[in-house]
Amino acid sequence: MKYQSLDKVRAAAEILPNWLSPRPMSRSERLERWAAALEREGGRELNTLFQIEYMARAKRRALRADDSLLSVAFNDPYLRAEGLAGDTVGDVLTFFRMGESELHDIACYCHRGPKMSAQFAAARIRAYAARPTVDRRPMIVGACIAATLAVGMLLI
Repeated sequence: MKYQSLDKVRAAAEILPNWLSPRPMSRSERLERWAAALEREGGRELNTLFQIEYMARAKRRALRADDSLLSVAFNDPYLRAEGLAGDTVGDVLTFFRMGESELHDIACYCHRGPKMSAQFAAARIRAYAARPTVDRRPMIVGACIAATLAVGMLLI
């Protein structure tokens, strides 16, 4: 192995010191990073995902496309260092903690045709990053408890 100084290594590779980050990126930070990666692409036309809403779940999660929004995210070294495993729909849904309907709204063929500009995609992703995430589990549990109490009151 050839010895190289740290300056030469820095010039040749991007060093990602995970130990400098005290915490993992939040969902909105990850989405912002993806939007920034798309903005760096400028007006480049990216492929959309064809009719993802009609595919079986397993097939949809394995779907990928060259030169797509998903491949731009995977090409970002910081997102990969943070844990983005690949450029498939399933990888993106898991990493960005998105619902299938959200990804459909952002990247599906039926909204923009076969191609969309990277800038437009960045704007769509930023809109989702700005939305607060709502955990519906407490509401569902509360509704179940309320229904149980109502049924119990009716039986008495």
